Amino acid sequence: MKTFIFFCLLTVGLNGFISSANAQNSRKERKAAREAKLKKSIEEKQFVFVARSVTPMGGRTVNLNFTDELKVYGDSIICDLPYFGQAYNFSTAHSGGLNFTSTNSTYILTEAKNGGWEIRISPKDYIDIREITLFISPDGYTSVTINSSARNSISYYGLVSERKNRKG
Repeated sequence: MKTFIFFCLLTVGLNGFISSANAQNSRKERKAAREAKLKKSIEEKQFVFVARSVTPMGGRTVNLNFTDELKVYGDSIICDLPYFGQAYNFSTAHSGGLNFTSTNSTYILTEAKNGGWEIRISPKDYIDIREITLFISPDGYTSVTINSSARNSISYYGLVSERKNRKG
């Protein structure tokens, strides 16, 4: 009888161990699939950055409401991000945020040593923005720095995800 109880406990324990190992493997597989999907969207220039917080130069961090975005759709860059900081040109300061669309820009993608990516975007048809730099982790966590000729630099933190509702 003791042998039977021991055998039953051993069987239950092994089943728990095996299902735990399978759960870890499936979690790793899901993570790898998410990273592959993110990599593809970055390489195809079809992604959206959603800002969670912003840190102006010399200022403190401000949390945002998840509606502020930087979209990269092929050759188009659509920026709708708030701006907090000093502006040197009245016309830019009056507009409030960093709101522009660029259809002519350089896009330089390099893979980072940690497995993420660095993207440098220089809009040629929007002269106030010198460069937008994105540092993207394999999990999608992203730091965006925007350097302007008319305003102080500003940094945003949030997530990058693949473009939703794509046609084609």
